[in-house]
Amino acid sequence: MATIEDSYDKVPKNKLKLSNVYLFRKIEKETKEGIKIVVTLKDVAERAGVSITTVSRVINNYGSLSEKTINKVHEAMKELNYQPNSLARGLQGKPSKIIGVIFPDVSNIFAGELVKYIEWDLFKAGYKMILCSSADDIGKERDYLRMLQAHQVAGVISAAIHPELEEYKLLNAPIVSFDRYLAQEVPIVGSDNYSGGKIATEALIQSGARKIGMITGLNRSNSPTKKRMTSFIGTVEASGLTPYLLKLEPHTSELLKRMEIKNFLLNNQLEGVFTDDLTALEVMNLAEELAIPIPKELKIVGYDGTTFIRKYFPKLTTVKVPLKECVELLVNILIKRIEHPDYLFENNYTLPVSLHRGETC
Repeated sequence: MATIEDSYDKVPKNKLKLSNVYLFRKIEKETKEGIKIVVTLKDVAERAGVSITTVSRVINNYGSLSEKTINKVHEAMKELNYQPNSLARGLQGKPSKIIGVIFPDVSNIFAGELVKYIEWDLFKAGYKMILCSSADDIGKERDYLRMLQAHQVAGVISAAIHPELEEYKLLNAPIVSFDRYLAQEVPIVGSDNYSGGKIATEALIQSGARKIGMITGLNRSNSPTKKRMTSFIGTVEASGLTPYLLKLEPHTSELLKRMEIKNFLLNNQLEGVFTDDLTALEVMNLAEELAIPIPKELKIVGYDGTTFIRKYFPKLTTVKVPLKECVELLVNILIKRIEHPDYLFENNYTLPVSLHRGETC
């Protein structure tokens, strides 16, 4: 790549007396198409009227410098649109201050709210975030892990679903998992899924439902919904009732999902349903189409209780996960692992859930 110095000869001599800012813009315009000008530490130093070492010290916040010098360097960086290379800092053995965040699906309302809190808490702590959406695809998850390793990120927060990947063990950065088991040495932060399943099921039973079904995913061994399902089945059977289960395949089309839920409701003549919030809304829509009154003939309890759901669908009774508290703990533990690698952490950090009472149960 061409540097600014390489491009001086391309500038008309009568323009050399212009200000540096104008000069750089002229260079950019007059450089041949396809050649990108790279602003270097030397360029910043010359613009600020200081040494390259001083620029480096300002960027790395190292040593004692006057406020005037720091401001001059920052102003030069701003005018030249200079951005420090985080990867290069990592190669020099300096903290990258970049955190990788891997989620299987960030389009989900729950994941979206969770990621929002993670980004904000990381930013307040002086870190930036690289967001990776693996789409439940093991190949994408592997590629993202390799990318994060190549960028030498300071740490990783993961809610991905493939703990068998060797890349997790090869990653030279501390990891904290949200709600899923990845490895023995990786701390898990999450909500009390077992208690959540029990709270939801007991609410349905106490409201008079006897034929109760749960709509869930495939419940992999490390999935948080597996604990909810185990709790659901145990609570229903402990009451002398029969549990009904509908397990939906990942990436099931909306049309097929609606058909399966409709058949599940009608074929079993269900009186109560426990599921995640978004599926609970789908059940409510289907009940309205089928003229099944809620909660008189069908009672529904969701799970997640995001701010969005409680604000725009307050009628839904749901188990609320303390998202902000989960994220605060996630970020705090990760930063402690980064700054104190030898500190001993617990394997599991489980936060209590609560029942948000709406009108569906």
